[in-house]
Amino acid sequence: MLQPLPHGASPADRQERYDEIRASIRGLLDGEDDWVAAMATIACELHHAFEAFHWTGFYRAVSDALLVVGPYQGGHGCLRIPFEHGVCGAAARTRSTQRVADVESFPGHIACSSSTRSEIVLPVVTPSGALLAVLDVDSDHPAAFDALDQRELEGVCSDLAQQFAGRVYG
Repeated sequence: MLQPLPHGASPADRQERYDEIRASIRGLLDGEDDWVAAMATIACELHHAFEAFHWTGFYRAVSDALLVVGPYQGGHGCLRIPFEHGVCGAAARTRSTQRVADVESFPGHIACSSSTRSEIVLPVVTPSGALLAVLDVDSDHPAAFDALDQRELEGVCSDLAQQFAGRVYG
C-alpha cells in the first residue's frame, strides 16, 4: 500500500497519485457487480491515498429527500442527512459538486466531526440523471480541496455511476 500523500503536496504529485488510485480502483472493481463492495473499495483507496482526507465515504440516496450513510473510512459519520441540510444535502439536492474551503461559513453545515475544517461532496449521478449517492470527503485542514481534487473525484464518481447505473439495490 502506498504511503498517504502529505497535505500540501505539489499539483504534479497529487495528479500522479490520483492517476495511480484511479487505475487501482478500475482494477479492483473490474467485474464487480456489488454496489456496496464498490463504494467500500473506493472509500478505502481514496482515504488512504491522501493525508488530508480525514473522513471519506458515501451517503446513499434512499429516497428523493434522504441520504443514509454508506461505506466510509474515518470516525463516525452522520447516519441520515435530509437533502435540505448540510453540504451533503446541497450536493444531493442540486446534483452538483460542493467544494467548501471553510465549513463554518456554509449555511446549515452539519458538524458530524468538530475537527472538520473543509469539505468536498460530489454527487454520483447515472447517465439518465438518477442520484445514487454522494461521495463526501472531509479534512481537518482549511481549504484542503481544489479544482484538481474536484476534477479527479468527479471522474471517480462518474465511473462508479456508469458501472452501476440500473444495478443498484439496497
